[in-house]
Amino acid sequence: MEMFGSKKQNENGVNEEKGTTQNTLGNVDASASTGTENFLSTNNAECQQYSYSASSPKNEYIADIDAALQYKSSSIEMQEMRGENGAIISDVSVSSSTASNSTLSLNSKLMRQEEETFYSAEDNIHGDDNIWGLLGGVAGNIYEWYDFAVFGLLSSEIGANFFPTSSKELQLINSFGVFLAAFIMRPIGAVIFGEIGDRLCGRKHALVASIILITVPSLFMGILPNYEQIGNTAPILLVICRMIQGLSVGGQLAGSYVLSIEQSTNWNRGLRGSICDASSVGGFVLASFVTTCTRNYMPNQYAMEEWGWRVPFLLTLLFSPILYMIVSRSEESKLWSERNEQKETEKVIREVQHVQDTPAFLDLLKSPFRRRQLMGQVGTMGVKASSFYVLFVWTPVYLSELRGVVDVQTADLFNLTTVTCYIFFLVMSGKISDSFPHRQDLMKFGIVGVIFAAPIMFALFESESQTGYLIAQLQYALCLSFIQGGIAAWEVELWMADPTLSFTGVAMGHNLASCFFGGTTPLFCTMLFYYSINMSEDYYSSRDLYFRMIPGLYISLIGCISLFCITFVIRHPHDVRTGEKQMRLARQQEKRRRKKKMKRVLKEIGNSGFVSSPTSTFGMESARGEAKSYTPPII
Repeated sequence: MEMFGSKKQNENGVNEEKGTTQNTLGNVDASASTGTENFLSTNNAECQQYSYSASSPKNEYIADIDAALQYKSSSIEMQEMRGENGAIISDVSVSSSTASNSTLSLNSKLMRQEEETFYSAEDNIHGDDNIWGLLGGVAGNIYEWYDFAVFGLLSSEIGANFFPTSSKELQLINSFGVFLAAFIMRPIGAVIFGEIGDRLCGRKHALVASIILITVPSLFMGILPNYEQIGNTAPILLVICRMIQGLSVGGQLAGSYVLSIEQSTNWNRGLRGSICDASSVGGFVLASFVTTCTRNYMPNQYAMEEWGWRVPFLLTLLFSPILYMIVSRSEESKLWSERNEQKETEKVIREVQHVQDTPAFLDLLKSPFRRRQLMGQVGTMGVKASSFYVLFVWTPVYLSELRGVVDVQTADLFNLTTVTCYIFFLVMSGKISDSFPHRQDLMKFGIVGVIFAAPIMFALFESESQTGYLIAQLQYALCLSFIQGGIAAWEVELWMADPTLSFTGVAMGHNLASCFFGGTTPLFCTMLFYYSINMSEDYYSSRDLYFRMIPGLYISLIGCISLFCITFVIRHPHDVRTGEKQMRLARQQEKRRRKKKMKRVLKEIGNSGFVSSPTSTFGMESARGEAKSYTPPII
């Protein structure tokens, strides 16, 4: 135990060993500054360290608690077993529950410290509302989300070409399964492009790389042979192309968020973020417009299924030169550039402290506070991701293919109208979010609205009126815009305290939510639709309306999860100015006070067997201080 501090050997060496160990665990700073360095110098393989963060207010690092506890526990056990005279002392070991409680308390303390650091971080003062950074993000979003949305809008034609041996229902499910494959790759893309944007090249170059990466598979999908030409190889190549697209989108949208918001002034973050989101929706508008025109100008549906579906993919070749010209004129984020100038100093500090460089996503996952922020962000984004894809990707398929209440052209026209109105709703909500004391207030209002709007939309689809179909989608889009209007600024503000992790944090949270909730929603809703048909005796009767609302109720369930996360899990810088932080601390103090009171009551019960009460003498101690036992009356 010399590495944890010298101790005086005497007859009660074991007890002193325990006491010193508890003091060492209770004093994390002393353990990190003295004992840990000696311990690492003698046995580097038995203990790891938290990586150094230059954004932290103190240049400190602490030893990994689990490794230290394991080493101390084993050392104490060996010391006690041997004793001074070599005699084996049995039944002396450190309780595993005590070690676990110590670890939890230290993690809680670390989380509180990180939370205070998060709230006390200086705000970004480099925002100048640079227009080229915004235009670069807007152009990139339109281009990438056009390529990404075309696949979903042409799912029926793609299913017929690459899964022809399956039934119509299975073709649609298989097509949405390939749609999901792209979302599985998005978290991986978030990690890769997060490292590029945070640690290597910066936000601008990460955007350029993501744009190049999505162009190649989109063009290849336009010339990809179908199942009749190359057999089973065709769907395999389709999945690979789609996965590469997902890898690219995993970094592009987050990069446009971070670059635009870091260049924005404080009072324009919501507006600029909503413009970035509107541009991604604009990609859906462009995709809807192109697919609608392609279907209308095809001589017949057979020509559309034969070769017409390839035209929207090949048009990406016309957009790429314009996009590259706009993005190349964008400026790098000044906040990241200032942080990048400190790299050499940070490298020297890491070498002195013998701390190795770790990827950005590992630095994020090591922190308890950041892990909680990431989980809260994913949960909050769930209702937005699922609603977006069910409204703009799955609803046209539902109306035309599944329910058959309108033809494909009419469903696409409804979708185009809804998306166009949604862009206006989105920019309006983004501007309004800047005027709220807390940006989350408008988002909470929108989440509650979506919880009710989703099942109402599916109920209105049974109105047998085309006006009712359009109103159903517009009321859902309005509620969703209240969530998405300020969500871009909200996401960046969650991670702006550390510019070396902001790209990674935004990208991982956004794309994990899209993977778990967005990509799975069209597939799950299709399965729920067929399940509701089997459950209903007569699906097309009015009495079974609630069966037709099952997909909407699924969205409502996700909305309840999002409402819980944004209310109780997430931490936001606006908590300070609205007093939510102070209220949370007051509730925590009240909770601790009640916990201490309960401990005293339980201790009193354990000592006397009864709870003392000033107004009752039942079960009390006698005058001589002896406990009186209760004798039941004889009947």
